[in-house]
Amino acid sequence: MSLGRVRLSRRRGFAATAAGFAGASVMVSAAKTTPENSVNYRVRGLRAPVELIEDRYGVPHLYARSEDDVFLAQGFNAARERLFQIDLWRRRGLGRLAEVLGPDYVEQDRATRLFLYRGEMDVEWARYSKDAQRIATQFTAGINAYLDWLEEHPVQLPPEFGILGYRPARWEPADVVRIRSHGLTRNLTSEVKRAKVACVAGVDADLVRQSLQPDRHTTVPEGFDPCAMPADVLDVFDLATQEVEFKDGKIRAKAVGDPATEGSNNWVVSGRRTATGRPILANDPHRAYSAPSLRYIAHLSAPGLDIIGAGEPALPGISIGHNGTIAFGLTIFPMDQEDLYVYELDPADRTRYRYRGGWESMSVRREQVAVLGAADRTIELTFTRHGPVIRVDEQRNLAYAVRTGWLEPGMSPYFGSVAYLRARNFTEFTQSMRDWGAPTENQVYADVDGNIGWVPGGLAPKRVGYDGLLPVPGDGRYEWNGFYSGDDLPRRLNPVAGFIATANQFNLPPEFQDKGLGFEWTNPFRHQRIVEVLSQQRKHTVADSVALQNDQLSIPARRLVALLSNLDGGESGLRRALSLLRKWDAVEAADSNAAALFEVWLSKHLGPGFVRAVVPEAAEVIEDADTLVLLEELEKPGKWLPDKAARDHLLLETLRSAYAEVRERLGPGDGNWQWGRLHHSFFQHPAAGAFNEIDRARFNVGPLPRGGSPDTVNQSSYRTTDFRQINGPSFRMILDVGDWDSSIAVNTPGQSGDPDDPHYRDLAESWRTGEYFPLAYSRAAVEKYAERRMLLLPG
Repeated sequence: MSLGRVRLSRRRGFAATAAGFAGASVMVSAAKTTPENSVNYRVRGLRAPVELIEDRYGVPHLYARSEDDVFLAQGFNAARERLFQIDLWRRRGLGRLAEVLGPDYVEQDRATRLFLYRGEMDVEWARYSKDAQRIATQFTAGINAYLDWLEEHPVQLPPEFGILGYRPARWEPADVVRIRSHGLTRNLTSEVKRAKVACVAGVDADLVRQSLQPDRHTTVPEGFDPCAMPADVLDVFDLATQEVEFKDGKIRAKAVGDPATEGSNNWVVSGRRTATGRPILANDPHRAYSAPSLRYIAHLSAPGLDIIGAGEPALPGISIGHNGTIAFGLTIFPMDQEDLYVYELDPADRTRYRYRGGWESMSVRREQVAVLGAADRTIELTFTRHGPVIRVDEQRNLAYAVRTGWLEPGMSPYFGSVAYLRARNFTEFTQSMRDWGAPTENQVYADVDGNIGWVPGGLAPKRVGYDGLLPVPGDGRYEWNGFYSGDDLPRRLNPVAGFIATANQFNLPPEFQDKGLGFEWTNPFRHQRIVEVLSQQRKHTVADSVALQNDQLSIPARRLVALLSNLDGGESGLRRALSLLRKWDAVEAADSNAAALFEVWLSKHLGPGFVRAVVPEAAEVIEDADTLVLLEELEKPGKWLPDKAARDHLLLETLRSAYAEVRERLGPGDGNWQWGRLHHSFFQHPAAGAFNEIDRARFNVGPLPRGGSPDTVNQSSYRTTDFRQINGPSFRMILDVGDWDSSIAVNTPGQSGDPDDPHYRDLAESWRTGEYFPLAYSRAAVEKYAERRMLLLPG
């Protein structure tokens, strides 16, 4: 029997038109449902029928008679739309890839199992909300109900399973929370890089790679030798936290220039500064790109619960959106939750490590890994009192283990959002964020009473006697003394400025800067641009937020171009390069020739050239400079460069080589250059490496020409090898608080996970050009845009 998927009929070929929507570019397309667009499902576990209306833009609206049924229906629908995606999420997270993909994946399974939550489940569930276990139970029952339905309708199996030759697995509620390795991690890789720099050039040289805020002079911890650390110390950690590579299961080589973190923007504007007198809340989280999208927009409606927004398909509820009373949107709040510990091993027994003057035994677990086409493999998982062991250096008699807050109870990434789904005011929202664990977040808030606020959250360790910026000995001298809770973090309600914005920048008030919450923050440029724009607007509108989310003005470009005003180019090529940049408005549009030159110059010539000039012995480790450090030194030389003459020489020499590279890539006529001819978005299916050429074209989306850069509000981090965008705002949302049907959103490349569905890629071009669709909330609005109806009946 063929395993190809035959999807039920959908209306195809709609023409999305750009229409005026409070001045915003919004796709508005009404549609009527027809009998062929209606279908019934029998769903095991439902107590009463659930109505599912899928709108013109692929957003499901679920109407149930109880919360139990609406979360079960959410799980059923997540499996209906994103089954391969969530099945792979579960397999990778639990360390169960080898059983369907073969022996090449045993090591990745072992690595991932090291980072599963292994504590008491009663404690784990209690850290979220009183009904967290019930919600996860209903959600996974819904996924399993869809698997039951597939048993009766096997031709509907998503095509990936047929191509790869395996079937989806059933879920347990604990799967939702035990998996931790899908969350955003930070600091551990930076600790290791800093140690490598310290070995070759001294620890202060690392300030060229990563500025520290607040200002911090770190020192190498007593007892740690940075030159003794193996080059591959993080291989197991990288394997545990990377996506599945459908080739040989090995660690993927990271392209030079790949950023270590992913960011986001959000802002909330008080009604005192909007045209309507109502707050406006905007959010565009930045994550890695794939097809289908990482996030999925959904609407869940039941007595006592009416929420809409985006979440991750494998999790119940939503994490970004509104519940009809309050609105919320998140960015990363870069607290430090990780440490690398180094242990001296007992030469007579390498399962023992020195601790507080004696020897302490590691805990060793043996587990079986099922392997496709081979016998089960027995693996050993080793743990110290601090966490999983990721490397043993037998030659030096050392071991390395990871201590991370995200292995503590209540740290399942984003699942903590179940606690605030029903919050009705700032006090309740703040209380629900008190125990938020991971990822560490800035939440902006607004409500129908006109209040706006800021609530950061995340489990932050209290380090004793060290700052967490370098690996430390695990002998008991460097410990955590508990954690800060949400009550220990700053809060803000209705600020005088009338707006709040976060973009992963350093935003700790002075009174919180001595807690050691973290020192590595994203550069301030996106935040500076957001504040610059919002400060000038007294009658902010949804259209203004649209323009700001799509803003591509680069503050680093503006500052760097100012340094070129008095430089003499000499030969014609360099004179032309100077002229091109001096006339530029610093907007990195996809069709800009100056943007192409500037980004190639900054990322491939000026940044690396600065590193080679000021810390040449560490150039192979650092690779590129922190743009904030670079700008500050170029504007006021003296700390790293000897004088302005050295500065000017660096600017001209690197601009000359950058101009030559762009000529080679795009041709000699710079009038025909375009940044989007180099810089592009590409949404790759996770299993594309296993597909043939025809299937890759069917599942992948793109390439699409792209503007922007890592430093623009419309953020676009790219790899310098081929300028492919590797993360950015896949989901955008702008909420008109109180007039909810005037809210808008977009997801890319589409809502569906089925490559043969119109909603798989239908939003990609709209997203690229800055168009949105109405985020229908009221029943009347949902009916206006209804495209397809489904009735989920008790099975």
